[in-house]
Amino acid sequence: MQKLTLFSLILLLFFFTTKVHAVQRGRMVGTKKEITDVNTNKEVQELGKFSVEEYNREILNMQQSPLRSVGLGDTNGPLNFVKVVKAQKQVVAGLKYYLKVEATKDGVTRIFDAVVVVKPWVHESKKLLNFGPSSRLSLPEAPSEQM
Repeated sequence: MQKLTLFSLILLLFFFTTKVHAVQRGRMVGTKKEITDVNTNKEVQELGKFSVEEYNREILNMQQSPLRSVGLGDTNGPLNFVKVVKAQKQVVAGLKYYLKVEATKDGVTRIFDAVVVVKPWVHESKKLLNFGPSSRLSLPEAPSEQM
């Protein structure tokens, strides 16, 4: 019983010091953080390109997809990635990226909201959770990550 209490105290102390240390460094788990170097950040730009490619793959395969319809014109067609214009990241079980992606279809440029989760330790480490036309300037809220 005494060993269990000591272990619980040590565990509680560990979690408390870890949380204090994370707050001091500005890295609270679950807190969204603005990515300031979006234009030069290769990882963010690659994730934006990945999100457009995944959307196109779903549309071209005509599979039942949880991704929102883009709704440009009468039919959904492939988009061409231009760049990520804004991004945030959030520490979850991996990293969740909230992206504003600029893409074109038939010469028309639009902004899309994309949410991508990256788990480097998993075989397929990236998963597109959400993709659709952006209707506001702030970054999108995403459904719970289920990877």
